This record gives sequence, structure tokens and C-alpha cells, in this order.
Amino acid sequence: MNLSFVQRGEGKDLVFLHGYLASKESFAPQIDYFGKFYRVTALDFPGMGGAEPLRAAWSVSDYADWTEEALARLHVENPNLIAHSFGGRVSIKLLARGRVDRAALTGCAGIVKRRTLSYRMKVKFYRFMKKVAPMYAERRFGSEEYRSLSPVMRESFKKIVNEDLRADASAITRPVLYLCGREDTETPPEQVKLLQSCTKGSSFLLLDGGHFTHLENPLAFSLAVEEFLHADL
Repeated sequence: MNLSFVQRGEGKDLVFLHGYLASKESFAPQIDYFGKFYRVTALDFPGMGGAEPLRAAWSVSDYADWTEEALARLHVENPNLIAHSFGGRVSIKLLARGRVDRAALTGCAGIVKRRTLSYRMKVKFYRFMKKVAPMYAERRFGSEEYRSLSPVMRESFKKIVNEDLRADASAITRPVLYLCGREDTETPPEQVKLLQSCTKGSSFLLLDGGHFTHLENPLAFSLAVEEFLHADL
């Protein structure tokens, strides 16, 4: 695939991985801030931003494989990472493989919540309605975000959200800072803390804001991450 990326600055490599259906531009304040001290690289994931569409349904591991190949093409080795939401899922895979020096993950996704009886019944009803009244099923079930996806992206989305990453988080040996907005309803603090509790030696920081705290409070976010990246160096 052709890469959609931004790369600027000099020094140690610092990579930005964006959230689902977002783009490299979602880290614009941090790219400007850290570009003064690092060689920063921000990628668009396939199927998102300015990247090429997916040709098959990818899992989190597929995205991690692609990210490794993309960084190799850009001559980026053992970087620091700053990632948001879905980008955090990919980062956990890379960290577990030992491909990252240290990482700051904000609004990190990766926990599959316990399926309640009502949830399982809803899924069964959806599958039934999809067979007998597919148009109704499409309008009635699923988020607006899900309904906006192409068929390939829908299958990829299902693979992504149904994989729990706690085992991968437990394999991480590098320093990780988990950040979360106090009002985050997409990846609530208690959910992020579950991932953090699985990651040996990691730390957790609560910031003002919601799921996009790095955009709502860019300076506070950047200062906290900068302190983490320079800790014990």
C-alpha cells in the first residue's frame, strides 16, 4: 500500500497512532509540540484518513503487522508511541512484541465487557431480523458509526471490538502510561484501569475532558506525556 503519513523533526523516533475512523491530523497539536524534540511520524491506518481502503477484513494483529512494515519502510526503529483509542489496541500488540521503547496510550480500548443475558438476546434477535428483514435490521441495530461502514470495514470492526487484549497487555515489559479523560464514556476510566492493572510497571493518569482529552486539553496532555517520556532517562 501507498503510505499516508507525516514525518518531521529530528532526534529519537516518536510515532502517533490515531483512533478508529480518525486520521493522523487528530494529533496535530502533539505533532507540532513534540516535533521540536523528536523525529515524529504520524500514520493513517488503512481504511481511514487519507490511506487506501481495506481489501479484506483486518484484525488488530493485522493492523499491527502493517504498522511494523510501514515503520520499517520509513526507517523507524524502537520508537516511542503516543496512541489514542483504537491506536492503543495496535500499540498494545506492538508493545507485547517488544517493538516499542515506551508508550503513552490515551483513551485506550481493548477490554471486551462481559456479555449480559440481555445483550446476548439482542444479538440473537438482530441475527434473526437480518435474515427476515435485513433493511429493518440495518436501521434498528448498531451505532451510527457502524452503519456508516463499508461491508469490509464492518467485518474488520467486528474482529477488532471482539478481541480482548488483557493477555497482550500482560506480556508488555516496556514502560507504559495510560491516560484517560474523567468524562470519557467511550473508554471509561475503570475500563482503562483494567488494562493498566494487567501491564506490569505501568502508570495511570486521569485528565480533565472526555474521550479526546488530548484535543480538549492539548498542553496539559503534552506536558504529562513529555514528563513520562523523559522519566528515568
